[in-house]
Amino acid sequence: MKLKMFASELKMYICNNITNKIPSHTYRLWYYRKLMRFKIGKDASIHMSCIFDCSNNFTMGDHSVINPKCRLDNRGHIYIGSNVSISQDVLILTASHDLNNTKIFKGKKNPVKIMDYVFIGTRAIILPGVIINEGGVVGAGSIVTKDVSPYTVVAGNPARPIGTRIKGLTYNASYRRLFQ
Repeated sequence: MKLKMFASELKMYICNNITNKIPSHTYRLWYYRKLMRFKIGKDASIHMSCIFDCSNNFTMGDHSVINPKCRLDNRGHIYIGSNVSISQDVLILTASHDLNNTKIFKGKKNPVKIMDYVFIGTRAIILPGVIINEGGVVGAGSIVTKDVSPYTVVAGNPARPIGTRIKGLTYNASYRRLFQ
């Protein structure tokens, strides 16, 4: 058991302290797909300095991008659809603690789902259990505590609807910088 725990912790250390600093999309995606067992679609990219909490529990669709320095707490599973753009420094949480448990400080997990054609602005925070539906937009610095309706623009703390977006999106959100 101790050897298995050591191997798991070593894999996470390499993921978050070495792999995520190597300026090669090809190598990083190989590591994430093969060793971390993430499901990552074609022409997707995860830029440098992104931090994950565990192996597995991560799905990312085609042509989506996660920009640098994002923290992805995938203990409760993160699903990212196709043509999604997640800006720099975004925090996605899937786990918390049951603050009302009087016996133990027990953790609880809720998956986050980010559907197709979503855009998340810089330094937004997505809390456990949230679903951002197709075409949703999260403004920079927003804290999303509840589901976002399709094609709705939300902003603020807590995030509230401030507008809508056109339907029928067909763009390709792929984005890769050479040394990112």
